Amino acid sequence: MTTPCDQMASKLASSSPSSSSKYQHAFLYALIFSLFLVLLVSSFRLNVINSNFVNFVVVRRQQQQQQQPVKNHNDNAVNVIKAVFKKLGRRKMKIGLVNVDHDHTQLMNGLEGIDPVPVRFDRVAADRKWEDFFPDWIDEDERWGRPKCPEIPMPKFEDYKGIDVILAKVPCGTNIGSGKKEGVRDVFRLQVNLVVANMAVRIGWMDPDYGAPHRTVYVVFIGSCGPMVEIFRCDDLVMRQGNYRVYKPEIGRLKQKVLMPFGSCELASGYARAGKEAWRPKYKYLPRHAYVTVLHSSEAYVCGAIALAQSIIQTNSTKDLVLLADDSITPTSIAGLQAAGWDVRRIQRIRSVFSQKGSYNEWNYSKLRVWQLTEYSKVIFIDADLLVLENMDIFFTYPQLSAAANHKHLFNSGLMVLEPSQCMFEYLMRKSFKIEPYNGGDQGFLNEIFTWWHRIPWWLNALKTFEGKSIEKHVMADDLYAVHYLGLKPWMCYRDYDCNWDVDSHQVFASDSAHRRWWQIYDAMPKELQPYCGLTQKMEKSLKTWRDRAANARFVDGHWKIEIKDPRQHH
Repeated sequence: MTTPCDQMASKLASSSPSSSSKYQHAFLYALIFSLFLVLLVSSFRLNVINSNFVNFVVVRRQQQQQQQPVKNHNDNAVNVIKAVFKKLGRRKMKIGLVNVDHDHTQLMNGLEGIDPVPVRFDRVAADRKWEDFFPDWIDEDERWGRPKCPEIPMPKFEDYKGIDVILAKVPCGTNIGSGKKEGVRDVFRLQVNLVVANMAVRIGWMDPDYGAPHRTVYVVFIGSCGPMVEIFRCDDLVMRQGNYRVYKPEIGRLKQKVLMPFGSCELASGYARAGKEAWRPKYKYLPRHAYVTVLHSSEAYVCGAIALAQSIIQTNSTKDLVLLADDSITPTSIAGLQAAGWDVRRIQRIRSVFSQKGSYNEWNYSKLRVWQLTEYSKVIFIDADLLVLENMDIFFTYPQLSAAANHKHLFNSGLMVLEPSQCMFEYLMRKSFKIEPYNGGDQGFLNEIFTWWHRIPWWLNALKTFEGKSIEKHVMADDLYAVHYLGLKPWMCYRDYDCNWDVDSHQVFASDSAHRRWWQIYDAMPKELQPYCGLTQKMEKSLKTWRDRAANARFVDGHWKIEIKDPRQHH
């Protein structure tokens, strides 16, 4: 059989000398084409060999895995229960089963020395939504009666005396029947967690006033979802095996949690109430508390942090002041911050992977470093654009996470009561790569972690905003504990008036009364601290531009007519 190359050679041999050059070129093209075909066929054969080899390896591995004994969920369950059995040191153990499926119930029945007791409770009404428990607004002043949370049914706990261990399966947030995923804001998920927490407290609580120690309680969670971190602390996790997690809750902390309202539909109570007596958590050592703020990425808020420290000190607070600062804060500014009262700690800032490069919230996850202050049992985080007007030390009694409402079921992260924990910090860091916040920043992220939060009064974090109010009503109340200066900051404006009036989109944040309050703190500062609040040339240029635009537009508030006497101008 002749090949295309043989045929081409025959033609070349019989051709006349005048056409030899043409045929020589054709021969070269044909030769190149033939070589390409040879390489293509060789490559195909090699791929087939490699593919078969890979398939062989995969099949062989599968056969080896099939030959090896595989531990199923029952084996894991037995090992976990035996481990808890050993920790309790008992011959018999009564286990309360909360939302546990038939397979696990049968398994418990088959274990020697185990007495499984299904815990029965009515499931929360299907028409109850998360917003019912975390409303946008409540009557905090009780002008129209005391607000009340909707009911979340609980078991008759007196029917389950003698329970040693609680075994529970937490739902992952899928409504049965509808197929709609509620995720972390699922009312039934909250109910199961609260049932377990309430039962653990009733089992383990002994009145410390009578010197009785708390009874040891273990809680075993099964399933991929795990318990709510808002209720069961990672610090109390003693063992994890597969989808099984064993917790030994600190009963004092857990009791304060279960005495909180079901949601933010009622104001949280710092002391909570046990019967008729106010209850405080008991500590083995004297707890340490601190107010904390964070500065990162620029020095724009150095003056605000100095004013914040001075405002806290002026309320006669007895708590520590801790400031976390990244490398963008210069030694000169550090000296001023320390002189103002802050214990400055250097940190590496943390970027939000979901933020836009160069955006205002790009490095806001640096706030998560607050959880690393584990020498403190409780901290109140405060943004550097707040001003404290009244002593709020009493609010250190509130549990994590307590905050003022922001919008609908969300809280404002500008002021929060937190409980530092290294394992919680590591948990937040892992989640920071998976959970996309609604605003790209820390507030959106933390609201997806702490969905069950405790409402503190709005006047602890009074947002300086006046949506829909006439000019004459842009006045802050007199009985506030802290003002949150939204919009353009006081130290970035002339002291003569609130420069938010000169920017159309910022007039909603304008308030001369709130502006004057900030400058009162400034006037009370030691004189050596005031230069840290000077105007830069860039700031002053912006102020003049906004003021000229307001004059040209002849804004009805008329602040652009006020004569500027601020001595900081031209510096």
